[in-house]
Amino acid sequence: MGEQEKSEWNSNFAFMMAMIGSAVGLGNIWRFPNVLYSNGGGSFMIPYIVSLFLLGISFVLIEYAVGFKFKKSLARILYSISNRLEPVAWFILLTVFLITTYYACVVGWDLIYVFLSITKAWGANPDLYFTNNVLHSTDSISGLFTIVPIVFVSVFAIWFMAWFIIKRDLNDGIGRVSKILLPLLCLIVVGIVAFSLTLPGASIGYTQIFTPDWSALANPEVWLSAFGQIVFSLSLGMAIAMTYASYLPEGSKLVDNALIVAFSNSGFEVFNSIGIFSILGFMALTSGIPFNEIVTEGTGLAFVVFPQVFNIMGDAAYIVGPLFFLCILFAGITSVIALLEGVCYSISEKFLIERKKTATVVCIIGFLISTLFATGAGSAILGVFDTYLNSFALLFAILLECIIFGWIYKFDYLAETLNKNSTLKVGKIWKIIIKFILPLCIFFLWAQGIYYTFKAADGFSITIEIILTVLLIIIPFIFAKLPAVNENYYD
Repeated sequence: MGEQEKSEWNSNFAFMMAMIGSAVGLGNIWRFPNVLYSNGGGSFMIPYIVSLFLLGISFVLIEYAVGFKFKKSLARILYSISNRLEPVAWFILLTVFLITTYYACVVGWDLIYVFLSITKAWGANPDLYFTNNVLHSTDSISGLFTIVPIVFVSVFAIWFMAWFIIKRDLNDGIGRVSKILLPLLCLIVVGIVAFSLTLPGASIGYTQIFTPDWSALANPEVWLSAFGQIVFSLSLGMAIAMTYASYLPEGSKLVDNALIVAFSNSGFEVFNSIGIFSILGFMALTSGIPFNEIVTEGTGLAFVVFPQVFNIMGDAAYIVGPLFFLCILFAGITSVIALLEGVCYSISEKFLIERKKTATVVCIIGFLISTLFATGAGSAILGVFDTYLNSFALLFAILLECIIFGWIYKFDYLAETLNKNSTLKVGKIWKIIIKFILPLCIFFLWAQGIYYTFKAADGFSITIEIILTVLLIIIPFIFAKLPAVNENYYD
């Protein structure tokens, strides 16, 4: 293999590892089992698979094609299509950046639990320990002015690690880290799943995955949940695939890569769920807690329920516990740096700021925002950020991308880009999905998200949501109006 071929292979492999690593993110550890169980168990796999092909793979192909064809940042790509579209790019990037600020905090919580799990420091009541000893959570707005030291330090550590990795280029940064962390993550997950299957009561859990509730298929919310899970797990609309694809060498098989990433992600979700459901089945048997109460804990599945499981597990938990939280940590770090990549790339390209300086400034600002979540009111603020940004802003971003690349840009150019070197080809069916079916599905999902977001909102939540809305309108236009230092930016 020549030097050029070796370099191209390394770039392509780094891309694949980075994409799979970002897809196998923190949410897949705890979110998919909850969504799977609450939407019909085994029957949920039908809308999930349909959503994977209809939404997941179809939209990932769009991002691959656009990134590979233009070889530019998202902001410059949309400006190339129409100068009026540049604010849309900065809207998407700001949404992704804001998501990263609270996501880094959740990964920081996990970092705390890596150390707590060594001695099971959470004691006999993990729920109370998580709320009072880790988060120091309070419902009072005064909690906003109280920093929680342990969370503050852990959030700083996550941002420092993200900065240390992302300041390098793709191969030396996230590519190299993903080559190490992803295989290690997979080994840990395989070990945990294998161990979980030996636990008494494991069958109580994993049979839930293979016991379908066929009546659930007639419920539109089940299908919307499947679409939402695919959006969440594949990080659609976050410009991750688009940014990474812009680094790929000529001759890359884009369709093949997209299928590998999508199927690897979904395979990980299902396989990981077998282990989690088995552990929850063990807990249901030994603790007497009904299975349906255990599996609906959301984020607490990781930070409340699993510590309870490790308490019951005995001495084996001193090994399994730290491995489990390390598993989440590795997945979380790869996702954080993947989310930051597109933001840094767009800023660097427009203002000709070297990568290291851009990464430094972005990470400092991100850390400062993340300190909001390291306060006594941080957990409540985080919940508002998560609901609003995912249910409103991110879905709106995906809808805009479907319209831009399906209707405004010359769509056939993207099909040509995908088909040039790929083993599998895309055609008219893909075009129909992107132009008609996908926007319609996303619109309904977006409308549902808006309805539930504002239905559950109180005065505190509405205040934060108004602030976020103003920021998402003003800041993108400011960045779009700022003159580019890069003379080639407007080409």
